[in-house]
Amino acid sequence: MSNETKNENNEQAPAGGADAPVRFDTKITVLLRDDLETWQRLNVTAFLVSGLGTALPEVVGEPYRDADGTPYLPMFRQPVLVFEGGKETVTAAHERAVRRGLPTAVFTSDLFGTGHDRANRAAVAAVGKDRLDLVGIAVYGPRNSVDKVLKGARMHG
Repeated sequence: MSNETKNENNEQAPAGGADAPVRFDTKITVLLRDDLETWQRLNVTAFLVSGLGTALPEVVGEPYRDADGTPYLPMFRQPVLVFEGGKETVTAAHERAVRRGLPTAVFTSDLFGTGHDRANRAAVAAVGKDRLDLVGIAVYGPRNSVDKVLKGARMHG
């Protein structure tokens, strides 16, 4: 790489300092169904990305501290891109993500009626993957693979 260096997190950091833009080899994405209410979009997004952060420690950066030394929890080391699409787009993206073996989190419409983790898992377990009523998915993986999974989706606006 000419003016770029690659670090342990597969980030390509241009020479020039900490404020220079970073290009990642991977993507963290959330795809939401476009018929969700605002509160649902926020809730689904929060639940979906929590799965990625716990199962894939490499996506999480170092803890934060302010100038006074107050500690804060670590966050993802790269941006989370949020997309939207119709039910068919979400279903097709899910099928492509599973077929490619990419780490994927799912949120189904049934989860709006449950109240805790065990009930959430039971609701998903009760339905075959091709019959899940998906309202959102989160996908992590190599940029090109994730781009192919999200074909037909548009940036959330």
